[in-house]
Amino acid sequence: DVGGVNDGSFNQSAWEGLQKAKEEFGVEVNYLASSTDADYAPNIETFVDEEYDLIISVGFLLADATRAAAEANPDTMFAIIDDSSCADLPNVSCLTFKAEQSSYLVGYVAGLMTEKNNIGFVLGMAGDTMHPFGYGYCAGAKDANPDVEIQMANANNFGDPATGSTLTTNFVTKGADIIFHAAGATGTGVISEAQAKGIRAIGVDSDQNYLAPETVITSAMKRVDNAVYTTVESLVKGTLEGGLATFDINNGGVDIAPTTDLLTEEVITAVEEVKSKLETGEITVPATKDEFEVAYGDIYTLD
Repeated sequence: DVGGVNDGSFNQSAWEGLQKAKEEFGVEVNYLASSTDADYAPNIETFVDEEYDLIISVGFLLADATRAAAEANPDTMFAIIDDSSCADLPNVSCLTFKAEQSSYLVGYVAGLMTEKNNIGFVLGMAGDTMHPFGYGYCAGAKDANPDVEIQMANANNFGDPATGSTLTTNFVTKGADIIFHAAGATGTGVISEAQAKGIRAIGVDSDQNYLAPETVITSAMKRVDNAVYTTVESLVKGTLEGGLATFDINNGGVDIAPTTDLLTEEVITAVEEVKSKLETGEITVPATKDEFEVAYGDIYTLD
């Protein structure tokens, strides 16, 4: 998808998983980055023409192009991250994640650590795949701190750091002291502006503390790298099939970042307790608008 292979987030994590597979299985790997949605179909077709055994589409926006290519090339295996609409095709493995679980954990951190009872959330793009990040974050924050106010904005772009910066400035002006982004490369603008404003940020997809070690207190990890690696492993073993593959907190698909340098011992202990309850099912995080509103009311304002 757009944003580049070095976005510090979603795309980069996928490529890291593929590089690990190369090292361990000796497979040849390659990538093509999309600058706009017009690149999706041609990029996929390039790899079809080059006779790759598996073509992985990184992002739900590639769903239509992936379906068209998979239907036209039934002997080629495909995988797509964050989309289930192609699960009916025998040669497409749909890799989906319980993003609401990791977002719940970082929301819990935000609810405990905010000093102003005012936090923010920047969404990369509205849709069924992305909203669970927001539902989880809001649920975790409210469970940790019922008095917290949550500001929300949709950047409507995964590759625009300038918009991430502007939205962060708006949130800070209105009192936010912690901001979480689920916005790919747009989120690098959130992090850099949070650093400039002297507030705290929460990263996504990978442990983004390295981008601003004194600013990023934690990250909601969506282990795209693990999903990609596992998919290639299945290909090598000859067991890869089409259909739906779900990655959650119990199979290494989502987690909270291991970096805890900016967290207090009390916060770490509280989050570990909550994580255990997620793993056992004692806590179920809402993944849809209806589920969220039943538990928390009509406070999620993004469409």
